[in-house]
Amino acid sequence: MAQESFYIPQGEGFLSTDHTRGPWNPEHQHGGPPSALLAREMERRFPPPVPMQIVRFHVEVLRPIPVGLLRVEARLLREGKKVRAAQAALFAENKEVCRAGAQWIRSEAGHLPARTGAVEESPLRPPEGCKPFEFPFRAAGTSYINSMEGRASGGKYGSGAFQAWMRMRVPLLPGEAPTGVQRVLIAADSGSGLSAGLNPMEATFLNPDLTVYLHREPQGEWIGFDARSIYEPHGIGLAQTLLCDERGPIGRGAQSLVVERRGK
Repeated sequence: MAQESFYIPQGEGFLSTDHTRGPWNPEHQHGGPPSALLAREMERRFPPPVPMQIVRFHVEVLRPIPVGLLRVEARLLREGKKVRAAQAALFAENKEVCRAGAQWIRSEAGHLPARTGAVEESPLRPPEGCKPFEFPFRAAGTSYINSMEGRASGGKYGSGAFQAWMRMRVPLLPGEAPTGVQRVLIAADSGSGLSAGLNPMEATFLNPDLTVYLHREPQGEWIGFDARSIYEPHGIGLAQTLLCDERGPIGRGAQSLVVERRGK
């Protein structure tokens, strides 16, 4: 029976469970759980001395991340009262498999009298009342895809543009409530899958990176996506996502895509 969390602490590392398994290879993880694990390490190790918010998080997958024992290393790059930055890396069998960087900006109230600028409204219908959504290429058994609950909010899946909601069915770690940033990152790597415009039985569109910008702290369990993907004939693609919570937009995500026909 699979453990009821994405990771289990083991010694100085973290044991990946079947909930982390991705759709392309049962031995490799989906990019969402490692992203959230790296964010957790930086949030816990480098708590800001003044109110701050993570505004940018960038992840690079250096090689396939195995479903197994992982070790995390982190260091503070910039310490300040207005801007703060940190870096973390994930290791499997002493090989670096993934690295991430985070940037914080101070978030004290009173700098502006009210919200100003080109304020966006959410294009998504609320998750309550939306029909359940499941990826057509979900893996057999326990995996990341069936460890996340989905709701379809608008658009047509498979068209390259789709709107949906996602939330975690199990925690990142046993008995630990994830932060808003962790909830965003464990979901945001799904933007390219939600906005798929290619048949996954005929082509793969893996993303070697993910960048998320946040202008507001996420609230609640649901993360909303207004996601779009474009694929060029030379095998490069880009997925772009407007990220929301139930109050409205919170930021944007982007993923570069390596596009290949299956069997090539």
